[in-house]
Amino acid sequence: MTTHRRQLLLAALLPPLAAPVAAAAQPAPGWRPERPIRAIVPFAPGGFTDLQARLMTEPVSALLGQPVVIENRAGGAAGLIGTDAVAKAAPDGHTILINSSAHAIAPALVARMPYDVAADFAGVSLLGRAPMLLVCHPSVPAQNLGELLALLRASPGRFNFAAAGIGSTVHLTGEVFRAAAEVQIQFVQYRGGGPALQAVISGEAHLTAVSTAEALGHVRGGAVRALAVSAPSRSPALPDVPTSGEGGLPAFQQDIWIVVAAPVRTPRPAITVLNAAFNAAARRLEPRLNELGAQISADVVTPEQVDAFIRSELQRYAAVLRAAGVQPE
Repeated sequence: MTTHRRQLLLAALLPPLAAPVAAAAQPAPGWRPERPIRAIVPFAPGGFTDLQARLMTEPVSALLGQPVVIENRAGGAAGLIGTDAVAKAAPDGHTILINSSAHAIAPALVARMPYDVAADFAGVSLLGRAPMLLVCHPSVPAQNLGELLALLRASPGRFNFAAAGIGSTVHLTGEVFRAAAEVQIQFVQYRGGGPALQAVISGEAHLTAVSTAEALGHVRGGAVRALAVSAPSRSPALPDVPTSGEGGLPAFQQDIWIVVAAPVRTPRPAITVLNAAFNAAARRLEPRLNELGAQISADVVTPEQVDAFIRSELQRYAAVLRAAGVQPE
């Protein structure tokens, strides 16, 4: 069987796609990957970004006819080292970025950016988004968000918050929580969401924020205590965890999203093919994503819509952090 026929067969095995995705799923002429695709995740293994990236590799590899190889390139504030490596990579479709909301948060928190998020990247696909969950070590004497707020206000600066580096979604969530609750907490920076969560599990840190996907097993197993989901409604994955509003802090709202991007000069046919493959993989994995508390955004499908979404998020996060009194460092 030829490579082309094998790719067509694999594509036919995927479930039907929504109309906008199906329209984009037709292979663009003139470009197919010639070698394995390097997908850089700018964080340590174990976080939500890494988890979702690895879920995508098998179906995307099958559709493209080449392996998609995850490379964790942690380091620097907001994953700047790995993200910068993609910005400066050859724009030939064989190097892509899989990043979190930190991609749009970084410019509001990092004074000297080595790249321009809007100008140096081309959006490929928005893989999904999930609310953040505020969790604590079981030794923290608070059974719910209301008790935590009373504890933090009674003991300013006593408790710490494990963040995943300056500019990460975890860091931003902590800043939004601190500003909404009007409390003093100490931020301790780790190399990613996975290490930050492990710090809380071990008792090294008191609090952190994680995606519902990362937290599920640890909450159910009692390794951490879930205090609130930072969303207007409860998560189907953790229906017993109250929302921030139910806990008395409705201003505490934050989610995490996962984006695929490429160097800005990547040929349009390559962007189109990658977009179709990742969109198809996300639709195929949608039941699994829903189980983890993540949802696909039906209104962000095309590369143009991904670019517009990133631009709007850059503005939104800048406004949120300015309102919280956070200045770039």
